[in-house]
Amino acid sequence: MNRKAQAIVLLLVGGAVLRAGFTDLYLRYVKAGLRPLLLAAGVVLIAAAVATVWYERRPRDAGDADGGHAHREPRVSWLLVLPLFALILVAPPALGSYTAMHTGTALQRPWGFPDLPAGDPLPLNVADYAGRAVYDHGRSLEHRRVEITGFVALDGHGAPYLVRMALNCCAADAQPVKIGLTGRIPPVLQPDTWLQVIGTYTRKRTKDPVGGGAIPYLEVSRSRPVPAPRDPYDESWNG
Repeated sequence: MNRKAQAIVLLLVGGAVLRAGFTDLYLRYVKAGLRPLLLAAGVVLIAAAVATVWYERRPRDAGDADGGHAHREPRVSWLLVLPLFALILVAPPALGSYTAMHTGTALQRPWGFPDLPAGDPLPLNVADYAGRAVYDHGRSLEHRRVEITGFVALDGHGAPYLVRMALNCCAADAQPVKIGLTGRIPPVLQPDTWLQVIGTYTRKRTKDPVGGGAIPYLEVSRSRPVPAPRDPYDESWNG
């Protein structure tokens, strides 16, 4: 591609990055804390596009014109622009139940178990509950009702799990943390439905068929479907 075409591609990429950064779309790709870097990258790309156009339009010496012969680039090179329009026009869905059930649980041992605040039910994220249930053997969870939100995933036998994808940096490294559900489970559950459940700790646990990691259970007393959260990924496990 010639320089003008390169400038157009840079401008489109920069515009797409800024659009994602100024809306919640960027949360489908990277963790929330990277927003300033994403916006800075978009500005740099647009500045590079403007500089490229200026460089091409500046007066040139006769010797700079390559002997007066212009080289035509193959038109097929413009197909490089198509993925950019897809990025601008189509918002990809967050990773969901298919990825969760084909990836082993990423539950990690927490650094510690701070005292839980008062509250009934107590709001907890999936990773916090799973970490306390597995590595603290539920000591801090006993005699407490907890409220947890995640999306539904079903294994090959139809057993339901409550899942949240844990994020290190971007969606490419997202991994699931899973909680098995038992007790008063809704009779019909659809994968990828977001569910808010209230329940209590149970000693029941199972092994993840993918990787063999521990999956704790929650004894559900009440549940209800909820809209997908603004940020579908969980960044709490790594601060």
